[in-house]
Amino acid sequence: MSRVAKSPVSLPAGVQASVDAAGVKIKGKKGELSHRLHRAVSVIEDGGRLLVSTGEKSKTARAAAGTTRAILQNMVDGVSKGFEKRLEVVGVGYRAQVQGRALNLTLGYSHAVSVVIPEGITIETPSQTEIVVRGMDRRLVGQLAANIRSYRSPEPYKGKGVKYTNEIIIRKEAKKA
Repeated sequence: MSRVAKSPVSLPAGVQASVDAAGVKIKGKKGELSHRLHRAVSVIEDGGRLLVSTGEKSKTARAAAGTTRAILQNMVDGVSKGFEKRLEVVGVGYRAQVQGRALNLTLGYSHAVSVVIPEGITIETPSQTEIVVRGMDRRLVGQLAANIRSYRSPEPYKGKGVKYTNEIIIRKEAKKA
């Protein structure tokens, strides 16, 4: 079995898990998440812990067990603490603004870019150049942040675009005449 899958997922106070043949449901103070299990993987709830195991010895089954364990850990963290991605909008005239269930971005195009905010995700704009994406599903938070960044990726000459707060853009030197 995968070395990742060998360590159990501990359930903190206030988090409950229910395991059945179809999958796993985890409920906490922020909401409820569910995950359908791979056919080769089984999960057992054991006194405040989730144990992941596989009956097969194949490489695919071991990989699925490790992936399942990581997903379950992310689900537990999500329903208890939640996840957050911070983005910065860099450039003259570039700005972000939340209006209802949409994020409006002005990124130097001839039109404004509007991003629909999916259910379970909240987006805040503390200032016109900051975007904070929050939610309990790690995959959804990360994917939405990546989609927002892809509308205008940071370019290497002036650094203009949408970047993660902790991202370092390696700058290139401009051509010399």
